[in-house]
Amino acid sequence: MAFWRKKQDDFEITDELIQQQPGISQAQIARQLDVQRSTVARRLPSMEEAGYLYYEDDGGGLWPFRKKS
Repeated sequence: MAFWRKKQDDFEITDELIQQQPGISQAQIARQLDVQRSTVARRLPSMEEAGYLYYEDDGGGLWPFRKKS
């Protein structure tokens, strides 16, 4: 089992925030989830491995792409 499968619920919650609030920053995600910003920063590469794709703009905002099937 891949590591990211253990974190699927966390990934879904984070993805939902990004889908609902395109352009949201890592700091805003951290505040809304009541976690450290470093937690969000570590989570994003694992989410990419799991198929969640985001574009980070020049201001640090995260924008959703479609999830890989």
